[in-house]
Amino acid sequence: MANLGARINDVSSNQVEIPVHSDGVEPKPSEESNIDYSQRAQWLRAAVLGANDGLVSVASLMMGVGAVKKDISAMLIAGFAGLVAGACSMAIGEFVSVYTQYDIEMTQLKREREANNNGGVNGEAQREKLPNPFQAALASALAFSIGALVPMLAAVFIRSHKIRMGVVAAAVSVALLVFGGVGAVLGKTPVMRSCLRVLIGGWMAMAVTFGLTKLIGSAQL
Repeated sequence: MANLGARINDVSSNQVEIPVHSDGVEPKPSEESNIDYSQRAQWLRAAVLGANDGLVSVASLMMGVGAVKKDISAMLIAGFAGLVAGACSMAIGEFVSVYTQYDIEMTQLKREREANNNGGVNGEAQREKLPNPFQAALASALAFSIGALVPMLAAVFIRSHKIRMGVVAAAVSVALLVFGGVGAVLGKTPVMRSCLRVLIGGWMAMAVTFGLTKLIGSAQL
């Protein structure tokens, strides 16, 4: 009996407390923990890359033309041509890239289903998560066009050549900061670092294009 009492005391002293919530319901994971950041990163990459490319490439093209031509029509026509060509290029490039990724992942899923003899719900769920080439292409083209419109709208109503060039550079700088900040916030990355990286890259592209075009134009090749 003494041994039995000692065992009972040992069990009672080693009891494990199980936490019970006051409402009797297990806590649910927050909505943020359920966000598929890989899926978000795919669309974020296409949108930010397209908008930034449209902004920088068309602005650089207009600055290059403005280095040798003071006519506003020449700058706007060059910008419009860059918008159309760039949007088509981005759409085709994104379509080919994403479709290649889609084919590779579909082939991998097919191999896994054949190896496991399981082509049920899990396979369909994984297939729905695969990227859509058409949506990616459309998103890239639209984003490029939106970015390309910024320098064109900044220049369209200004007749003075020097003021026009300054306004285009200022508008592009503000847009670069906005695009960099939006991309950083949505991608959960440092905002300041992203903004500075995008801004400096855009300035370098415009400066190089302006300088080289001015040099070639002065040489009258």
